[in-house]
Amino acid sequence: MAKTDSKLKRKDYEKLLDPLELELVGMARWAKATGTRIVVLFEGRDTAGKGGAIRAVSQRLNPRQCRIVALGKPTEEEQTQWYFQRYIKHLPSAGEITLFDRSWYNRAGVEQVMGFATQPQVNAFLEAVPAFEKQLTDDGILLFKYWLTTDQVNQEERLAERLEDPLKRWKLSPIDLAAREQYEAYTKAREAMLAATHSDHAPWTLVDFNDQKRGRLTLVRDLLDRLPDTHIEPPELEFPDLGHEPLVERYDLLKPIADYEV
Repeated sequence: MAKTDSKLKRKDYEKLLDPLELELVGMARWAKATGTRIVVLFEGRDTAGKGGAIRAVSQRLNPRQCRIVALGKPTEEEQTQWYFQRYIKHLPSAGEITLFDRSWYNRAGVEQVMGFATQPQVNAFLEAVPAFEKQLTDDGILLFKYWLTTDQVNQEERLAERLEDPLKRWKLSPIDLAAREQYEAYTKAREAMLAATHSDHAPWTLVDFNDQKRGRLTLVRDLLDRLPDTHIEPPELEFPDLGHEPLVERYDLLKPIADYEV
């Protein structure tokens, strides 16, 4: 998608997203029919747009098939486990799609920068993760790793918007505010992570999310283009006539509530 200085308008975005959603539904049908397992990692700085990108992929898909995994901080028990252990149980079974809103790469990002992991722990993670991901792909999982890039000026604007908007205030945490001062530290951590974990079997793809709508379209198009031919015709379904007048649902068995006034 060509670079442009103007941000994409919502009506244009929705028009461009519609045909991609049809392809995503086809992807899900193909995955179910073939038993393919798909894992997509969404990584990036705070406010990069991970949630919106995940919604762009998942909003038309069956949530029983396409699961979103957004783990909180590890419990005391999980802190004693092998680092990858709590992520493994969320990997997909045959025909399923798992979208990770942040993933095991927390160790190379927020845990390192904010002091939640020691440097030896980070070093051990960076050494181990290529082999871990090789096991996943060798077992047949299709693994896609996306880093959503955003400049600090946009990050600042989005953090301020979250602070002022009561509908987005829940997205803002003390960690997010503390991380504002660590933009360059996150940059260094990201560069080290990319150098250690970008591989032929599990490459990283960086997507410009300074314009989030355009970034979502770019990411979805890239994801679809990297899959094999996923075209499978939907099954034929008959829709016979009821043979009688449609029935009316009763809702007055208990005291009904008043209709919403418009």
